[in-house]
Amino acid sequence: MGFKNEGDQKAYWKENLNILFTLLAIWFIVSFGAGILFVDVLNQIHVFGFKLGFWFAQQGAIYVFVALIFVYMAKMNALDKKYGVDEE
Repeated sequence: MGFKNEGDQKAYWKENLNILFTLLAIWFIVSFGAGILFVDVLNQIHVFGFKLGFWFAQQGAIYVFVALIFVYMAKMNALDKKYGVDEE
């Protein structure tokens, strides 16, 4: 099923890019910010016996990335339904 008109198509892609850039910004902040920039501050906090900055650099960023994949999937399914281009 396609878009009803060109305005819907442009609005869909605008919302899609907004979701994408928001999630990419979160990913960048977590991976670069928590793993590199703020590592000294985060290392003062211990989680499961590991320094938090080290944990984010080694595992936390990966967990956040996988969670963002599922968030993107849910957001895109909702966006598809909103514009009537979802899979039935």
